[in-house]
Amino acid sequence: MTILVTGGAGFLGSHLIDRLLDEGHEVICLDNFFTGSKANVAHHIGNPRFELMRHDVTEPFRLEVDQIYNLACPASPVHYQYNAIKTVKTSVMGAINCLGLAKRVKARVFQASTSEVYGDPDVHPQPESYRGNVNPIGIRACYDEGKRVAETLFFDYHRQNQVDIRIVRIFNTYGPRMHPGDGRVVSNFIVQALRGEDITIYGDGSQSRSFCYCDDLIEGFLRLMNHPSLIGPVNIGNPNEFTILELAEKVLKMVASSSKLIFKPLPADDPLQRQPIIDLAKKELGWQPTVELDEGLERTIDYFRRLLA
Repeated sequence: MTILVTGGAGFLGSHLIDRLLDEGHEVICLDNFFTGSKANVAHHIGNPRFELMRHDVTEPFRLEVDQIYNLACPASPVHYQYNAIKTVKTSVMGAINCLGLAKRVKARVFQASTSEVYGDPDVHPQPESYRGNVNPIGIRACYDEGKRVAETLFFDYHRQNQVDIRIVRIFNTYGPRMHPGDGRVVSNFIVQALRGEDITIYGDGSQSRSFCYCDDLIEGFLRLMNHPSLIGPVNIGNPNEFTILELAEKVLKMVASSSKLIFKPLPADDPLQRQPIIDLAKKELGWQPTVELDEGLERTIDYFRRLLA
């Protein structure tokens, strides 16, 4: 097939492209390089089945493709709050442009949504049926509400125009090619530990997250995209829950770092708990994560050690 990946030079997009090319597809990578990097896909330059396009998903694009993966959107608070209006435009107009293309060429289109649609949940852990607890005017709303509107658009195009859609809700994911300055907790802790800097914990560290290694997540993407009928939304993430303090202590030990833990106030609307119920993915996709946190952290630490060297 010919497959378009928007945001393809990003952390997850580039890992997805690796898999798609390995499976023999032709891949068009579309990215404006706001948070993506050419370095993430440089090893494919020269491959006749790979094409790299500098383009912003908020502007229309006309291509002939069989499948579309829409991964274009800054996904860390540091990046999506940098230009909140642009973040909303990317989620909403990007979805409209991907759906319009899918409608025209009759392609299946995949939306990378997020566990942030659940906001700061008052249901724990979170099933797909939970409608969320999102502050629509908070500093995270540009991302949370942008992704919620994108899901709305996907379902409306499906109901009104019979567009073939797939929606995944991504929970915290980590691995090689994360941006070292993206402010996400795994990359933050590893980079700080490797540099011998203080490890910054927001709040008291008791808030919890569930960390899924990138390879597991991409496997979930492919299984949902190629499922004959399931459209989602489907939670894809690791149901094993850890506190932020546990993660910090684990990284310190694995890096053998002398860094000290320092505590700062919790940012507004930062969710206190985040853990997926993945029963739907298990039942319909035969999917569950296979990489344990220690193994995934080892690989990620090795990547950052090389990058910072």
